[in-house]
Amino acid sequence: MSGGFPPGSSLARLLEGPIAPGRLLWIGLRPERRAPVLPVSEARLVAGHGVEGDRYRGTGKANRQVTILAREHLEAIASFLARDAIPPEALRRNLLVEGVNLLALKGRRFRIGAALLEHSGECHPCSRMEEVLGPGGYNATRGQGGITARIIEGGVVRVGDVVEAVAGP
Repeated sequence: MSGGFPPGSSLARLLEGPIAPGRLLWIGLRPERRAPVLPVSEARLVAGHGVEGDRYRGTGKANRQVTILAREHLEAIASFLARDAIPPEALRRNLLVEGVNLLALKGRRFRIGAALLEHSGECHPCSRMEEVLGPGGYNATRGQGGITARIIEGGVVRVGDVVEAVAGP
């Protein structure tokens, strides 16, 4: 069943419909808790473990092996805070993409570069957003925090790689 709806139902067909591809814009590694995020041009995603060089790699958080945010979310957050822009480092996610609705990937597998990923949940803000973004930061990021994903097949991802949904299971 797609999204809990009977196969073949109108809503199931819509949920399984095509998704426009996007593009990977930015990659960030979080080497330690509270350490600055390190922007890199490429990273190795390790199946079942996480992003090489990231503090969450291999921590047993199977549903949070990689975190993904959309540029469009950053624009919304900036708008909610009456700012011109918010840098991707501020939200401490691993990957920043554009052009793809991340919530449309729910229940799907998708490719970024050589890696095959599977949507595993939404990435909710933490209380640190007040500290990083100032008053109202937590509420500005609610619903705009991106998604988490499991790494099914590892591989290298590079800035500029295509982000595309994969048909089938």
